[in-house]
Amino acid sequence: MTKFPMTVQGARALEEELKHLKTELRPQITQAIAEARELGDLKENAEYHAAREQQGMVEARIRDIEGRLQNAQVIDVTAIPHTGKVIFGVTVEIANVETDETVVYQIVGDDEADIKQGKLSVSSPIARALVGKEEGDVVVVKTPSGTVEYEIIEVRHI
Repeated sequence: MTKFPMTVQGARALEEELKHLKTELRPQITQAIAEARELGDLKENAEYHAAREQQGMVEARIRDIEGRLQNAQVIDVTAIPHTGKVIFGVTVEIANVETDETVVYQIVGDDEADIKQGKLSVSSPIARALVGKEEGDVVVVKTPSGTVEYEIIEVRHI
């Protein structure tokens, strides 16, 4: 089975969500189902059906998280020697060569990507162009609106 890269922080966040679902939400839903059953006829019992639907969604999310964690290759970037090269898990500051606008991204796994938090998927066009390059290099990224050149300002292992 194919392993997917994930940062230590991403794995920890999934483990915390899994713990919350199993130890807090699951028992609450079980209690809600038990209370709804006591109300009588299950065919026309909206509380029962809502609780069962919520139970199905929580169980599906639990299976999803367990599958992701099972197929994750957790990479601790702090354990890798700093070489100035862009690799999975590093935080990289890049500047648009034309506009001098700088942005900071952490290169993370697909499941962790969130552009608003500065987390860029390793399979995104920008990350693919950056990986393997070093501080000071200029990379060309193909975007839907054309090509953009970025200079790698700094690579940090966080």
